[in-house]
Amino acid sequence: MGTAESRQQEAPGACAAFARFVLCGGGVGLASSFAVAALAAWLPWALANALITVVSTLLATELHARFTFGAGGRATWRQHTQSAGSAAAAYVVTCAAMLALQQLVAAPGAVVEQVVYLSASALAGVARFVVLRLVVFSRNRSQVAATSVRTARQAHAAVGTAALCRAA
Repeated sequence: MGTAESRQQEAPGACAAFARFVLCGGGVGLASSFAVAALAAWLPWALANALITVVSTLLATELHARFTFGAGGRATWRQHTQSAGSAAAAYVVTCAAMLALQQLVAAPGAVVEQVVYLSASALAGVARFVVLRLVVFSRNRSQVAATSVRTARQAHAAVGTAALCRAA
């Protein structure tokens, strides 16, 4: 049958999806933290964070569609838009954490900034996982369930028909 349909049927469970989310999202997030730090040398930190957030969200959404949640291929525009909404919330959390750090510590070092940024990103990441799993990629799982039920009914009908033909 269709390759997208067969890939959708292999959607991972919650624990496997979370492990994949941490691997994909964490890897992109870790690379993003270094990119933000490097870009912030030339731009204001909030602007650097915004630019890196846009790029990393596009990349992470593609990874999550293809690998984390077993959506069966590229992310749709709807999924990118919804993912961008959760990334915007994550952006607010990371900016708020960095602003709070700057209010509490006059001249925080790079290590302290990275710890605060990564901690805020991890907190936002857990919330994003929930949103992505329950909202952004949930329709795919409901379609998979409907497809599985339909396939099971068709298989059951075929077995019943074959039994009737043999009995006749």
